[in-house]
Amino acid sequence: MEGTLPVGDKDRLDLGALSAWMQANVEGFAGPLTYAKFAGGQSNPTYRLDTPTRAYVLRRKPFGPILPSAHAVDREYRVIAGLHPTGFPVPRPYGLCEDSEILGAAFYVMEMVEGRTIWDGSMPGATPHQRRAHYEAVVDTLAALHSVDYAGAGLESYGKPGNYFERQVARWTKQYKAAETETMPSVEHLIEWLPRTLPEQTRTSIVHGDYRIDNMIFAKDEPKVTAVLDWELSTLGDPLADFSYLLMSWVTEPEGRSGVLGLTGSETGIPTIEEVVARYCAATGRDGLPDLNWYFAYNLFRLTGIVQGIKKRVELGTASSAQAEKSAAGVYRLADAAWGFAVKAGA
Repeated sequence: MEGTLPVGDKDRLDLGALSAWMQANVEGFAGPLTYAKFAGGQSNPTYRLDTPTRAYVLRRKPFGPILPSAHAVDREYRVIAGLHPTGFPVPRPYGLCEDSEILGAAFYVMEMVEGRTIWDGSMPGATPHQRRAHYEAVVDTLAALHSVDYAGAGLESYGKPGNYFERQVARWTKQYKAAETETMPSVEHLIEWLPRTLPEQTRTSIVHGDYRIDNMIFAKDEPKVTAVLDWELSTLGDPLADFSYLLMSWVTEPEGRSGVLGLTGSETGIPTIEEVVARYCAATGRDGLPDLNWYFAYNLFRLTGIVQGIKKRVELGTASSAQAEKSAAGVYRLADAAWGFAVKAGA
């Protein structure tokens, strides 16, 4: 969420209507209000709101037609509102508006957390000690999320109990089919194979759904996570879905984003995948993990569904980010990589 852009015509907000809503719903709000659009947040358009004394962040559903059940800003708001009182690092929630008459789409407003975003997992310019400390903070924060008493946070009905991967495979198959623009053999193979090979679920926790190093804010001067962002895909489910998704960075070539394949070890300070697994297991009381190849295939299948949704929105003209078209082009690579891990898992 670093960096803002001039707001184009299709992304403009009605400042008068927004100011009136904030005056009525956001404690301590005092205008006048100005705004800019963040360069990131291509799924749910995200804005920085500024007043003379305070900064806020607004996330809204895209304008125009969207896929069923996608862009659930109400769910994002609910999990942030549940987690904030527990002390888990999320922005303070200020208010949710589900009345699309106000801005043309549902939205919510939260605290603007100042700090650093690490866009490149290789952390160029950092020392080995700094890299290791930041990655340990990432792992420890995820372990803390998976240890939250979700019932105590008022989130016991945030997802259905059990059968998480069964439900997720069905969901992303449906989402993919709703956004399908062409037949991809790798995806068809996965749609047939994944439901037949589901792993046993042994634990239930809050699952973030998109937990990676660039979806969090770090303190300005220390390796501490001060806010985890982008909760659109969160639910109750199997914590290994989150952890294996984080581990995808260790099997992804460095691409200027989260991939660190080949960059781990004492020379760089980035912990090895074995060290990350050991740290997470120690923090969550596990004695080990099952074969990860199924989980990697699942995570890449899910990403294929997400990116296919972006591809469909590019075709519909409703994608909100300048990066959307570039992201959409990656759907073929994701699908083939997912099937590659399925083959490693015995497909």
